[in-house]
Amino acid sequence: MPTQIDVVLPCLDEATALPGVLAAVPPGYRAIVVDNGSRDGSPEVAARHGALVVHEPRRGYGAAVHAGLEAADAELVAVLDADGSFDPTELPALVAPVAGGAADLTVGRRRPVRAGVWPWHARVGTALVAALLRHRGVPLRDLSPIRVARRDALLALGVADRAFGYPLELLIRAAAAGWRIRELDVRYAPRAAGTRSKVSGSVRGTLRATRDFAGVLRSVR
Repeated sequence: MPTQIDVVLPCLDEATALPGVLAAVPPGYRAIVVDNGSRDGSPEVAARHGALVVHEPRRGYGAAVHAGLEAADAELVAVLDADGSFDPTELPALVAPVAGGAADLTVGRRRPVRAGVWPWHARVGTALVAALLRHRGVPLRDLSPIRVARRDALLALGVADRAFGYPLELLIRAAAAGWRIRELDVRYAPRAAGTRSKVSGSVRGTLRATRDFAGVLRSVR
Protein backbone atom coordinates (compact mmCIF):
# COMPACT_ATOMS: atom_id res chain seq x y z
CA MET A 1 0.00 0.00 0.00
CA PRO A 2 1.40 3.47 -0.87
CA THR A 3 2.50 5.56 2.08
CA GLN A 4 0.24 8.43 0.99
CA ILE A 5 -2.89 8.70 -1.11
CA ASP A 6 -4.10 12.07 -2.34
CA VAL A 7 -7.82 12.87 -2.24
CA VAL A 8 -8.98 15.55 -4.69
CA LEU A 9 -12.12 17.36 -3.55
CA PRO A 10 -13.56 19.78 -6.12
CA CYS A 11 -15.27 22.52 -4.16
CA LEU A 12 -17.73 25.31 -4.86
CA ASP A 13 -19.39 26.84 -1.78
CA GLU A 14 -19.06 23.81 0.50
CA ALA A 15 -17.96 25.62 3.70
CA THR A 16 -20.58 23.96 5.90
CA ALA A 17 -19.69 20.46 4.69
CA LEU A 18 -15.90 20.68 4.70
CA PRO A 19 -15.23 20.33 8.47
CA GLY A 20 -17.03 17.00 8.65
CA VAL A 21 -15.67 15.70 5.36
CA LEU A 22 -12.07 16.59 6.15
CA ALA A 23 -12.29 15.21 9.69
CA ALA A 24 -13.33 11.84 8.23
CA VAL A 25 -10.43 11.57 5.76
CA PRO A 26 -8.48 8.47 6.88
CA PRO A 27 -4.89 8.63 8.15
CA GLY A 28 -2.41 8.42 5.29
CA TYR A 29 -4.76 10.27 2.94
CA ARG A 30 -4.01 13.91 2.07
CA ALA A 31 -6.97 16.14 1.22
CA ILE A 32 -6.52 18.51 -1.73
CA VAL A 33 -9.45 20.92 -1.85
CA VAL A 34 -9.72 22.60 -5.24
CA ASP A 35 -11.71 25.78 -4.84
CA ASN A 36 -13.61 26.69 -7.98
CA GLY A 37 -14.69 30.22 -7.11
CA SER A 38 -16.42 29.86 -3.75
CA ARG A 39 -17.93 32.92 -2.10
CA ASP A 40 -18.66 31.36 1.28
CA GLY A 41 -15.13 31.11 2.67
CA SER A 42 -14.59 27.49 1.64
CA PRO A 43 -10.84 27.90 0.99
CA GLU A 44 -10.25 29.32 4.45
CA VAL A 45 -12.30 26.58 6.09
CA ALA A 46 -10.39 23.93 4.17
CA ALA A 47 -7.04 25.38 5.15
CA ARG A 48 -8.03 25.57 8.82
CA HIS A 49 -8.90 21.89 8.73
CA GLY A 50 -5.56 20.84 7.32
CA ALA A 51 -6.25 20.52 3.60
CA LEU A 52 -3.96 21.64 0.82
CA VAL A 53 -5.96 24.32 -1.00
CA VAL A 54 -5.67 24.81 -4.76
CA HIS A 55 -7.43 27.65 -6.56
CA GLU A 56 -8.87 26.94 -10.02
CA PRO A 57 -10.43 30.10 -11.50
CA ARG A 58 -11.85 28.37 -14.57
CA ARG A 59 -15.32 27.17 -13.61
CA GLY A 60 -16.26 23.55 -14.16
CA TYR A 61 -16.11 20.19 -12.43
CA GLY A 62 -13.54 18.86 -14.86
CA ALA A 63 -11.38 21.96 -14.49
CA ALA A 64 -11.34 21.51 -10.70
CA VAL A 65 -10.56 17.79 -10.84
CA HIS A 66 -7.78 18.30 -13.38
CA ALA A 67 -6.21 21.04 -11.24
CA GLY A 68 -6.28 18.68 -8.28
CA LEU A 69 -4.60 15.90 -10.25
CA GLU A 70 -1.86 18.29 -11.31
CA ALA A 71 -1.35 19.37 -7.69
CA ALA A 72 -1.22 15.79 -6.41
CA ASP A 73 2.05 13.93 -6.14
CA ALA A 74 0.94 10.59 -4.71
CA GLU A 75 0.95 7.46 -6.86
CA LEU A 76 -2.74 6.81 -6.16
CA VAL A 77 -5.38 9.52 -6.29
CA ALA A 78 -8.99 9.44 -5.15
CA VAL A 79 -11.65 11.92 -6.21
CA LEU A 80 -14.48 12.70 -3.83
CA ASP A 81 -17.24 15.31 -3.69
CA ALA A 82 -16.81 17.83 -0.88
CA ASP A 83 -20.51 18.15 -0.03
CA GLY A 84 -20.78 15.47 2.65
CA SER A 85 -22.80 13.02 0.55
CA PHE A 86 -19.94 10.48 0.53
CA ASP A 87 -18.10 9.09 3.53
CA PRO A 88 -14.30 9.35 3.17
CA THR A 89 -13.89 6.33 5.45
CA GLU A 90 -15.08 4.21 2.51
CA LEU A 91 -12.06 5.23 0.42
CA PRO A 92 -9.76 2.38 1.58
CA ALA A 93 -12.18 -0.17 0.11
CA LEU A 94 -11.96 1.61 -3.25
CA VAL A 95 -8.19 1.99 -3.01
CA ALA A 96 -7.47 -1.67 -2.23
CA PRO A 97 -8.20 -3.18 -5.69
CA VAL A 98 -6.06 -0.55 -7.43
CA ALA A 99 -3.22 -0.72 -4.93
CA GLY A 100 -3.29 -4.52 -5.08
CA GLY A 101 -3.22 -4.66 -8.86
CA ALA A 102 -6.71 -6.15 -9.30
CA ALA A 103 -8.13 -3.05 -11.02
CA ASP A 104 -6.93 0.08 -12.79
CA LEU A 105 -9.93 2.18 -11.78
CA THR A 106 -12.51 1.76 -9.05
CA VAL A 107 -15.76 3.68 -9.08
CA GLY A 108 -18.42 3.92 -6.39
CA ARG A 109 -21.97 2.85 -7.13
CA ARG A 110 -24.28 5.04 -5.09
CA ARG A 111 -26.59 3.31 -2.62
CA PRO A 112 -28.87 5.95 -1.04
CA VAL A 113 -29.12 5.64 2.73
CA ARG A 114 -32.80 6.61 2.61
CA ALA A 115 -35.54 7.66 0.23
CA GLY A 116 -35.26 11.11 -1.29
CA VAL A 117 -31.47 11.38 -1.15
CA TRP A 118 -31.08 10.92 -4.90
CA PRO A 119 -33.72 12.92 -6.83
CA TRP A 120 -35.67 11.07 -9.52
CA HIS A 121 -34.47 13.28 -12.38
CA ALA A 122 -30.83 12.66 -11.48
CA ARG A 123 -31.37 8.91 -11.18
CA VAL A 124 -33.12 8.72 -14.54
CA GLY A 125 -30.41 10.73 -16.25
CA THR A 126 -27.67 8.61 -14.70
CA ALA A 127 -29.38 5.35 -15.66
CA LEU A 128 -29.70 6.50 -19.26
CA VAL A 129 -26.07 7.54 -19.59
CA ALA A 130 -24.85 4.39 -17.81
CA ALA A 131 -26.83 2.25 -20.28
CA LEU A 132 -25.18 4.05 -23.19
CA LEU A 133 -21.80 3.47 -21.57
CA ARG A 134 -22.42 -0.25 -21.22
CA HIS A 135 -23.10 -0.40 -24.96
CA ARG A 136 -19.60 1.02 -25.39
CA GLY A 137 -17.99 -1.56 -23.14
CA VAL A 138 -17.89 0.36 -19.86
CA PRO A 139 -19.21 -2.06 -17.18
CA LEU A 140 -20.91 0.44 -14.86
CA ARG A 141 -24.37 1.16 -13.46
CA ASP A 142 -23.52 4.62 -12.12
CA LEU A 143 -21.42 7.69 -12.93
CA SER A 144 -20.54 8.32 -9.34
CA PRO A 145 -18.14 11.17 -8.49
CA ILE A 146 -16.06 8.96 -6.17
CA ARG A 147 -13.25 6.98 -7.79
CA VAL A 148 -9.62 5.87 -7.44
CA ALA A 149 -6.84 5.37 -9.99
CA ARG A 150 -3.13 5.98 -10.51
CA ARG A 151 -2.32 9.65 -11.02
CA ASP A 152 0.08 9.31 -13.93
CA ALA A 153 -2.27 6.97 -15.78
CA LEU A 154 -5.18 9.39 -15.30
CA LEU A 155 -3.21 12.29 -16.72
CA ALA A 156 -1.99 10.16 -19.61
CA LEU A 157 -5.59 9.50 -20.71
CA GLY A 158 -5.73 13.07 -21.96
CA VAL A 159 -9.26 13.85 -20.75
CA ALA A 160 -10.13 17.19 -22.33
CA ASP A 161 -13.59 18.03 -20.94
CA ARG A 162 -13.50 20.62 -18.17
CA ALA A 163 -17.20 20.65 -17.33
CA PHE A 164 -19.70 18.02 -16.19
CA GLY A 165 -18.66 15.69 -19.01
CA TYR A 166 -15.27 15.01 -17.43
CA PRO A 167 -16.14 11.73 -15.63
CA LEU A 168 -17.91 10.37 -18.70
CA GLU A 169 -14.96 11.10 -20.97
CA LEU A 170 -12.62 9.58 -18.40
CA LEU A 171 -14.62 6.34 -18.35
CA ILE A 172 -14.82 6.10 -22.15
CA ARG A 173 -11.11 6.71 -22.57
CA ALA A 174 -10.22 4.30 -19.76
CA ALA A 175 -12.31 1.51 -21.30
CA ALA A 176 -10.82 2.17 -24.74
CA ALA A 177 -7.35 1.92 -23.21
CA GLY A 178 -8.19 -1.51 -21.80
CA TRP A 179 -8.38 -0.47 -18.16
CA ARG A 180 -9.87 -2.93 -15.70
CA ILE A 181 -12.78 -0.99 -14.20
CA ARG A 182 -14.43 -2.19 -11.01
CA GLU A 183 -17.60 -0.79 -9.43
CA LEU A 184 -18.16 -1.02 -5.68
CA ASP A 185 -21.19 -0.03 -3.62
CA VAL A 186 -20.83 3.12 -1.51
CA ARG A 187 -23.28 4.84 0.80
CA TYR A 188 -24.90 7.98 -0.58
CA ALA A 189 -26.17 10.34 2.09
CA PRO A 190 -27.89 13.73 2.11
CA ARG A 191 -25.63 16.68 1.39
CA ALA A 192 -24.58 18.81 4.32
CA ALA A 193 -27.03 21.56 5.26
CA GLY A 194 -26.28 24.79 3.49
CA THR A 195 -24.88 23.17 0.34
CA ARG A 196 -26.61 22.50 -2.98
CA SER A 197 -25.80 20.08 -5.75
CA LYS A 198 -24.80 21.66 -9.04
CA VAL A 199 -26.21 18.66 -10.90
CA SER A 200 -28.88 16.76 -8.97
CA GLY A 201 -30.05 19.78 -6.97
CA SER A 202 -32.33 20.91 -9.78
CA VAL A 203 -33.84 19.69 -13.03
CA ARG A 204 -31.93 22.50 -14.77
CA GLY A 205 -28.63 21.27 -13.37
CA THR A 206 -29.38 17.71 -14.44
CA LEU A 207 -30.27 18.88 -17.95
CA ARG A 208 -27.05 20.90 -18.15
CA ALA A 209 -25.03 17.85 -17.13
CA THR A 210 -26.92 15.69 -19.63
CA ARG A 211 -26.07 18.22 -22.35
CA ASP A 212 -22.37 17.96 -21.45
CA PHE A 213 -22.62 14.15 -21.40
CA ALA A 214 -24.23 14.14 -24.84
CA GLY A 215 -21.42 16.29 -26.21
CA VAL A 216 -18.85 13.84 -24.89
CA LEU A 217 -20.69 10.84 -26.32
CA ARG A 218 -20.73 12.52 -29.75
CA SER A 219 -17.08 13.59 -29.74
CA VAL A 220 -15.16 10.84 -27.93
CA ARG A 221 -14.77 7.53 -29.71
